[in-house]
Amino acid sequence: MPMRNEKGFTLVELLATIGAGIIMLAAIYTAVTFGYRSSVAVERKVTAVEDARAALELMAAEIRMASYNPNFAIGMWRNPGACNAQSPNQTYRGIQEATANSITIQMDINEDADLIGDPNEIIRYEYVPGEERITRLINCQGGAQPFLGDTAANVNQRTVLVRNTAAIPVIPVFRYFDGAGVEIPVASLPVRIPDIRRIDITLVVDTEFVDPNNNQRRRMIYSTSVIPRNHAPVF
Repeated sequence: MPMRNEKGFTLVELLATIGAGIIMLAAIYTAVTFGYRSSVAVERKVTAVEDARAALELMAAEIRMASYNPNFAIGMWRNPGACNAQSPNQTYRGIQEATANSITIQMDINEDADLIGDPNEIIRYEYVPGEERITRLINCQGGAQPFLGDTAANVNQRTVLVRNTAAIPVIPVFRYFDGAGVEIPVASLPVRIPDIRRIDITLVVDTEFVDPNNNQRRRMIYSTSVIPRNHAPVF
C-alpha cells in the first residue's frame, strides 16, 4: 500500500505561531488596560468637575443673597461668632466676616425680620488649607460640616482636594471689590466691608485620586463673580 504524503507543522513554525499569538494577546491586553485606565481617569475627572462646579454655584447663590432685609429691620444682624448676640457692627449688615479664606453672610430669607433659629440665614464658608477642604456652618450650630472635600479619613466621601494655598502664586478663595471695581485689600477688612459690591470666588481643586495613566492628580480652577445687590446701602 503506497504511503500518503502527510504534511504537518515544523517545530519552528509552531514556535513562530505561538510567538505571534503571544504578541497579539499582549497587544490586546495593553489596549484593554489603557482603555480601562482612560475610562477610570475620565470618570474621576467628571466626578470632581461636577462636585466643584456644584459647590461653586451654591456658594455664589447664597453669597448673592447677603444682606437681604426686605423689612428694613433695624439691629437684625448677628455676631458671627455667637449668633444669639447682636452684632456690634450693624454697618457690616449681611457680610459680617470677610477674609481671603472665609466669609460669613446673613440674609432674612423667610422675611420675618429675625435670623435666630431660622436655618440657612447665617452661613459661614471657610477654606481649611491644612485639611484641603471647604466647610459650611449654618446659624453657628452643629459645627462646621464638610462642603467640598472631606477629612482624609473619609476617602469615599472625598472627590477633590481644595488647593488654593498650593497654587503658585497662592490664589485666595474670596476677593472683594468696591463699586468702582477696585479690589479691596484684605488688610483693610473688616472695616471696609460696607464698601463691598462684588465678590470673586475661586476654587483650585485637584482630583483626590491620581490619574492612572500618568500617576498625577488633575488640577482644575473654577471661578465666578458675585454681586450681592442687597448689600449696597439703601437711600
